[in-house]
Amino acid sequence: MTSYQVSHLPLPGHIDLESRPVLKKLASAHRYLAELKGVVGTIPNENILIDTLTLQEAKDSSAVENIITTHDELFKTELFGDYIKSPAAKEVQSYSTALKHGFARVRETGIIRLADVLKIQSELEKNKAGLRKLPGTELKNEQTGEVVYVPPQDPMQIEALMTNLVDYLNDDALSPEDPLIKMAVIHFQFESIHPFYDGNGRAGRILNILYLVAKGLLDLPVLYLSRYVIRNKADYYRCLQAVREEQAWQEWLLFMLTGVETTAQQTIALIKQIKDLMQSVKHRLRAQLPKLYSQDLLNNLFRHPYTKIEFIQNDLQVTRLTAAKYLEQLTEKSFVDKAKIGRSNYYVNVPLFRLFLDGPQQAREK
Repeated sequence: MTSYQVSHLPLPGHIDLESRPVLKKLASAHRYLAELKGVVGTIPNENILIDTLTLQEAKDSSAVENIITTHDELFKTELFGDYIKSPAAKEVQSYSTALKHGFARVRETGIIRLADVLKIQSELEKNKAGLRKLPGTELKNEQTGEVVYVPPQDPMQIEALMTNLVDYLNDDALSPEDPLIKMAVIHFQFESIHPFYDGNGRAGRILNILYLVAKGLLDLPVLYLSRYVIRNKADYYRCLQAVREEQAWQEWLLFMLTGVETTAQQTIALIKQIKDLMQSVKHRLRAQLPKLYSQDLLNNLFRHPYTKIEFIQNDLQVTRLTAAKYLEQLTEKSFVDKAKIGRSNYYVNVPLFRLFLDGPQQAREK
């Protein structure tokens, strides 16, 4: 069992983080991150990526915590929240809401405040518990139940460490390291402080992307490491623990930078496929339903893989009757598939749904 070592804090520490292997991997990660930032700008409506990729990240990040749901269930929850009783789907929706709230605040202020972190956790857990105040939190091995790590217990220390972490997040004068290296340090520090009773893993993964946005490395929150963490879960926890026990920073940094590089490559491929699919649908719409075509309609079909009459009404500013007629024509020409839940109809952009079902890794390999 490893206790939290106060000597490791406050940030920044006095460890040389920029070894030769780290700098080499850093250059590659930045290259693909810059390419991703450029590709994002080729999608005509930013909400297409914010809404769809945020939900993808919510699903994967929740899966890290063994909160499992399906794409079908998530998209149905977006349409008909009252019909969906799955606790997992509702938790994923809460994650999506928390991420969007955090992004809106970072876009507005350019910084990440402690109040923003507390709000993210509140949205995740639907409570106002705030920072831990009671002792007794221990991190255990999922398989054996063995206690592997005890985070700080004193509430004053937790608050002081979080204040220090937020200062490190926002004040570049405190540390000269590259932002991607700092992101990895921040994630380690947050998970080691373990400031909340619950939601620490998900909140920490939200902080990753918000930090990249705050530092201008991305304009939209579209780089999500959760799928990478799921596929390398044992290494993720092993590397975290190795820093606590052995100060093995190089291995942790290489793990996180590889995650940025790999995820950026996969997301680039996915966004390019979304763009190509949009272009194909655009040409078909113009050819087969020229009176129906508009950019707003196209955006609707790609912002909502599962759409409904009310979404068309709101996005296109048309009557309910007109929206219903549009969707019937789209169904007749096979742009969408019509389905039903309860007494309500909904319409599925099947090719787009399949892209998300396959995931970015498969999309890249096709």
